[in-house]
Amino acid sequence: MPNLASDARVRAARLDSHGLASGLPSIAAAVRHLGAVQAQDFAASKWVLGARVRGSVAADVDAAIERREVLRSWPMRGTLHLVPAESLRDILAITGPRILQKATTTHRELGLDAEVYSAARGIAERELAGGRSLSRDELQSAWQTAGISTAGQRGYHLIWWLAHDGVLCCGPVEGRAQRFVLLDEWSPRVAPARAREETLTALFVSYLTGHGPATIQDFAWWSGLTLTDARAALADAGDRVVAFDDERFIVSVPSSSESPRASRATGRHALAAFDEYYLGYRDRGPVCDPAHAPRVVPGGNGVFQPTLVQNGRVVGLWRKAERARATSVTLDGFDGPLDPAAFTPRLREWARFWGRELGEVSALD
Repeated sequence: MPNLASDARVRAARLDSHGLASGLPSIAAAVRHLGAVQAQDFAASKWVLGARVRGSVAADVDAAIERREVLRSWPMRGTLHLVPAESLRDILAITGPRILQKATTTHRELGLDAEVYSAARGIAERELAGGRSLSRDELQSAWQTAGISTAGQRGYHLIWWLAHDGVLCCGPVEGRAQRFVLLDEWSPRVAPARAREETLTALFVSYLTGHGPATIQDFAWWSGLTLTDARAALADAGDRVVAFDDERFIVSVPSSSESPRASRATGRHALAAFDEYYLGYRDRGPVCDPAHAPRVVPGGNGVFQPTLVQNGRVVGLWRKAERARATSVTLDGFDGPLDPAAFTPRLREWARFWGRELGEVSALD
């Protein structure tokens, strides 16, 4: 039997690695620290970062995007993520071919072949050249005008395909969404491309920096890569990574700067839907009783709910209700009512992040 650390030790270490225990200095630093942040829900991804950068506001995320410090695209698992600008191309180089291979059947069913893709790419490059940007509707309209049908999921998959090939990415923020731009114009490459092995190892180390302790199975799930890749990354990481127990790993810290690791998780947090603290692992058991997992992801549909964390453990969900003057919040505890007063300070930070007043905080019986 493997010798595993207690769930309590895992939770304490993860609160620290996620930046939830002591905070992170900036939005760009938080994205780099975590390696990537799932961002199919753009608003939720902003609070994933805001919860870690004390005193930040939603506009700070938009500003990091406008400064090209952070990019939003589809680098892993076929899903939108926020990633450091300098990492996107290298990550796509190792994840894109695998994701596109998995999409072969879907593309065939949609009638998307190399000829259609080439035509769509040419139009996108022409329409976006010179620093221009287009909304999703505008880009699909350009394809329709040129005789390329975007019916059903065709338009989405063409955008998705172009993003995986590093042709376009999400650019200027427009309301609750972003406009599309050419990646090479919006964020030109400033460093030579890394070799595959170097990129894989760097991604593994960055994952452990912001998610450790974690297993190689956790990394393989998070990155969408194979266990063979994950094992190779572990081997290549060398002394940058150390064992936390017989299955989990963390990044090594120079002894001259190492502070004592907490053995006990403390504090309360109101985390976003899709927050990496819960989502970023294949095995989420250490932070949430598996019996409650169906409530975090109802119906197993991939839509993660906003969670409440107490002493490192996911203890419930929270829901907002927008009012004219303030936003009220309802707490839904897994094992009975939660104390509204205990979570109010964190919820007040969340409301301030969005420029809202926090109204009543109540708990379901």
